[in-house]
Amino acid sequence: MPRRSDVQEKPRDRKGTLIRLGKYMAQYKMLMLLALVLTVGSNLLQLLGPMLSGYAINAIEPGAGKVDFGRVFYYAGWMLVFYLVSSLLSYALSVLMVFISQKIVVRMRKDVFDKLMELPISFFDRYQTGDILSRISYDIDTVNASLSNDLVQILTSIITVVGSFGMMFMISKQLVLVFVFTVPASILFTRYMTRKVRPLFSRRSYMLGRLNGFVEEMVSGQKTIRAYNREKVILGRFDKQNDEAVEAYYRAEYYGSMTGPSVNFINNLSLSLISVFGVLLYLAGSMVLGDVSSFVLYSRKFSGPINEAANILSELQSAMAAAERVFRLLDEPIEPADAPDAQVLQKPEGQVDMEHVSFGYDEKKLILKDLSLTARPGSLVAIVGPTGAGKTTLINLLMRFYDPQKGEIRIDGINTLKLTRSSLRGSFAMVLQDTWLFNGTIYENIAYGSPGATREQVEAAARAAHIHNYIMSLPDGYDTVLSEDGVNISKGQKQLMTIARAMLLDTHMLILDEATSNVDTRTELRIQAAMRKLMENKTCFVIAHRLSTIQNADLILVVRDGNIVEQGKHQQLLDQNGFYAQLYRAQFE
Repeated sequence: MPRRSDVQEKPRDRKGTLIRLGKYMAQYKMLMLLALVLTVGSNLLQLLGPMLSGYAINAIEPGAGKVDFGRVFYYAGWMLVFYLVSSLLSYALSVLMVFISQKIVVRMRKDVFDKLMELPISFFDRYQTGDILSRISYDIDTVNASLSNDLVQILTSIITVVGSFGMMFMISKQLVLVFVFTVPASILFTRYMTRKVRPLFSRRSYMLGRLNGFVEEMVSGQKTIRAYNREKVILGRFDKQNDEAVEAYYRAEYYGSMTGPSVNFINNLSLSLISVFGVLLYLAGSMVLGDVSSFVLYSRKFSGPINEAANILSELQSAMAAAERVFRLLDEPIEPADAPDAQVLQKPEGQVDMEHVSFGYDEKKLILKDLSLTARPGSLVAIVGPTGAGKTTLINLLMRFYDPQKGEIRIDGINTLKLTRSSLRGSFAMVLQDTWLFNGTIYENIAYGSPGATREQVEAAARAAHIHNYIMSLPDGYDTVLSEDGVNISKGQKQLMTIARAMLLDTHMLILDEATSNVDTRTELRIQAAMRKLMENKTCFVIAHRLSTIQNADLILVVRDGNIVEQGKHQQLLDQNGFYAQLYRAQFE
């Protein structure tokens, strides 16, 4: 199926993203209320400083040079107290916001992972693994950084701007008129840059996710790359994607970084105008020197947050783009719920019927076309055919990873659409060609689907899978810890362990998708014999390319171009001298 990462994701509603982030913060409303109190308290104390500074300057009498040092030290002392308390409140606020942001990120990451557990298999077929990992790690970390730092700065900026403007208005209404020109210029420029920068940061997140997906894929395929001497080709592809990611990153940061200096220039222009007109008002006797000084200090406080807000605009854009990608994943449709009257499949006999089933991952391009088959209870059904014929797709439909567009599949005469997915899938054991082991002991890996299995049961399954002797040769036996994905053992040994895991399950049907492709022929034959003994009265579906392994199958289905073109036993199909016979001769002659 085509990967979604091949398609450019467009930015969506930023207002909706902010609302959803707000809902996460609302879960800790008491802590957020405390943060608001600390923010208001810290900034109000900061705003008292310029006023006290003006009072201290007014203690100096012009001309005679008389200074009332008592008043100067009095106001300076209070300034020191207010600034010290403000700094302590600001520190407490920073610590609190880090704590809140961590809580929110933990919750968000849990929501994303819980969502992944509910998404249909089709989602993981559409998106690259690296892109998914990028959302749960990089994107959420970006949101975390914004919540812990940028949010505090925005709240501080709002309070400081409003408070400073109020104080300036009280000191001199005439000088406030300077901001009638400079503030709208700052706002209009910032809005223009926001609209320009927003899609650039969305593209940056998309390109980084695509690069992560490519790197994850190439790292997992290192052996194949080196075996085919494709290092230079892969390096070339990486360089191309890396350059595109860097270009997207550069463009976002380049235009984002223009905002701060430009707004800073406008703010400095306003400061220059205030200084000129303030001196004129002082000379005209309309203002005292202390008020001019206080007004200049308040204008710095008024302009500073506007400049800071412009500087963190790029970070906010990045955080919004990252949050958008996270919420986009959370908005993905989950696997459809079971039908209201869905039955629980209990102790099935294993009769499997497919009638006129048609299916395609893309509805315009069918893979299975009007397919019908019958698997009787306890039979071994082998599915063979060329690559792309629809063998694995058939298994996906049996497990209801996908539902057919036409036709129906029945287990013991019951349409699978009328069964609960959990009971249906619980009736199957699966061993896939791509083995999966997790970081844990061998015992834990084999007993993965049977948490209550005893050591004796695990060992019996391992013996049947011909892996017991190898396990006992290890220093810690069944307590040996496997590294991630079992990279410290061979592929054949991993496959035998996953077969033992399937044997341990108390299921009524078994699916083997090229399950013995990594073991030698002799071991494979022994496994087949052991499995037939252990899987008596259970329906088994085996997808195989090596036709030597399915010669004793009760029924062989030959799939070609989405249709079952032949079916029967091994010798019957050879005698027909049809497509199966061609496949067999191609392997053995």
